[in-house]
Amino acid sequence: MRMKKLITILLFIVFISMFGFAQQEVRIRIREGMPMIPVAVPVFQISSGTADGNQVADQVYEALWNDLEYSRVFKLVPKEHYNYIQKFNPDNIRFKDWASIQANVLISGRLEISAEDRLIFAFKVYDIKSEKFIFGRNFGGKKEFARLIAHRAADEMMKYFGEKPIFTTKIVFVSNRDGNEEIYFMDYDGNRQKRITFNDYIDLMPSWSYDNEKVMYTSYRRGTPDLFLFNLYSGKTDLISTGGVNYRSDWSSENDRVVYTSSKNNGNAELYLRYMKTGKEKRLTFNRVIDTSPCWSPNGQEIAFTSDRSGSPQIYIMDSEGTNVRRITYEGSYHDNPAWSPDGTRIAYVSRIEGRFDIYIFNLKSNAITKITENAGRNENPAWSPDGRHLIFSSNRAGSYQIYSVDYDGTNLKKLTRKGENKMPKWQKK
Repeated sequence: MRMKKLITILLFIVFISMFGFAQQEVRIRIREGMPMIPVAVPVFQISSGTADGNQVADQVYEALWNDLEYSRVFKLVPKEHYNYIQKFNPDNIRFKDWASIQANVLISGRLEISAEDRLIFAFKVYDIKSEKFIFGRNFGGKKEFARLIAHRAADEMMKYFGEKPIFTTKIVFVSNRDGNEEIYFMDYDGNRQKRITFNDYIDLMPSWSYDNEKVMYTSYRRGTPDLFLFNLYSGKTDLISTGGVNYRSDWSSENDRVVYTSSKNNGNAELYLRYMKTGKEKRLTFNRVIDTSPCWSPNGQEIAFTSDRSGSPQIYIMDSEGTNVRRITYEGSYHDNPAWSPDGTRIAYVSRIEGRFDIYIFNLKSNAITKITENAGRNENPAWSPDGRHLIFSSNRAGSYQIYSVDYDGTNLKKLTRKGENKMPKWQKK
């Protein structure tokens, strides 16, 4: 499949003047190692003691279908093909019928909804070729969590087939929908959007802790851009860094080390390493130029970042202690906001070419560059899904800034937000 190239930026309040030299694009084809698994999902059986039972069942079915379709692991057999075979009976499965419409895996679902609004979803998976039961799970909860129950079932499918689950993960982002820029989070598919900061000041640039229990972000609540840490479970907020401008944090895989940008010592944007357990800090860069947008490698041994030390913003990599600095982008005059893929082989970033901000991916093994967005507004703030098959980013392609997801090859674009302006998304890392 023909693809495109990398990613776009958004430093913070101040940044370098921009230049517009042309960058040569390399068009490449990316193929995943294994073909997608054909899956059939006949309509679920329903036993309901409430009037809206069918509606709840439809929510579970739709969410599960959409999850598997989004996965790039499973390929859904089209529903119209089910008309060619006998109606599904979970007590007498005609495996040869399902094989005839090219399904390899069959999912059977049964929903029970009590008068007390409790939902039980019995989920069974069969291998069609061997005509055997593979595995099954029962999921329960209040019916208002119907979509979440479906996401949990889809995650079980991913785990059983050796893939990283992503459907119960969340995305944190910034929105002004309530009149002020605050921090929100939502499900991976854009549902259940919820505000988590409440103040009269600007909150920006959130990032997840590696255990997904905390969010670090920049806030002007004290009058200056300081770095704060919010605990999602206790509701406690702690001040992490103040003085100058503090922003763009990222957590290492050990969950103890945080790297962030600050101008607190000399008025210039530099990178700092903080040990969260002890509070000790180490300055990593020493320049009269701007160093910003740090991002940890998945193994916690390296940090990608943006620097204009060459005269224009480019992407660099250094060891976690600030040594062994090397540049990875050369063409073009503006690259920023690197995001390291979960497998450590690629870095997504933003590049400005001929006045346009687009998202690109740099392959660290082959040095090939792939363009992901093109000819559609200003595209910024890329972040990877935990399985490395998808990216989220902010774009004003439809007029206002909204958050979108896209597959790593530039296909399957989906709009996740619609209310207000929304930007700076970060996907949970695991």
